[in-house]
Amino acid sequence: MLLDYTFFQNALLGALLASVLCAIVGTYVVTRRMVIAGGGMAHASLGGVGMAAYWGFPPLLGAAVFAVLSGFGIKWLSSKRTVREDSAIAMLWTFGMALGIMFAYLTPGFMTDLPSYLFGDILSISHTDIVMLGILTLMAVLLYVLLRRSVISVACDRDFARTQGLPVGAIEGAMTLLMALAIVGCLHMVGIVMVISLLSVPQMTAALFASTYQRMVWLSAVFAYAGCVGGLLLSYYADVPGGASIILTSIGIYAVCRIIKSVLRRS
Repeated sequence: MLLDYTFFQNALLGALLASVLCAIVGTYVVTRRMVIAGGGMAHASLGGVGMAAYWGFPPLLGAAVFAVLSGFGIKWLSSKRTVREDSAIAMLWTFGMALGIMFAYLTPGFMTDLPSYLFGDILSISHTDIVMLGILTLMAVLLYVLLRRSVISVACDRDFARTQGLPVGAIEGAMTLLMALAIVGCLHMVGIVMVISLLSVPQMTAALFASTYQRMVWLSAVFAYAGCVGGLLLSYYADVPGGASIILTSIGIYAVCRIIKSVLRRS
């Protein structure tokens, strides 16, 4: 049986942790309409991967630094009246990608490892990846449990939250940091190119049935895990890339749920 294999057990556990993490972070991202910013942060992290590999540091450490810096960089640049948010995202997105490719090319032998960071492979995640996902998931759960009402208020209406005396800037900063770390934590699963889908597609599916923010979080976790498990099975039996399988399965689930929702609405 598949469950007898350690690599498959690791993949299932990693998928569960990533599903909970992305449900909490992704619901905030979708509600705040930050999906494109998340894509920019993910792609900019390639710069950190390339530079870290070149200087002999762990690539994921470099990715984390670049993702965090790009997240706050987008926030800072878009606060300037002369820079539009989409322009800031595009600049940091392409800057990180170009820098990463250049340093990867300059690092002997690293070009062969680059696809694993770009496209991911959930079947090859290690014990270290699981520990990292576990820590990030615990951080996200604690933040959500302790500051749930504040996070929901900022996500839904930051201006109203500010009038209520909530520390909007601090909450946004904490969620931006968590978003960047969540992106890096899931890189080995689906890769830089597709990681933003884990923070958006399950949430889009959940939004079809959820009437509250909290219910959207729970449903997002369920749909995310269903997509991961389905993608795992597709990847193993069809011998196709795991990252792409997970995303295609998740989008397939969204399409089916969309059809079901339309049928129920008409009836």
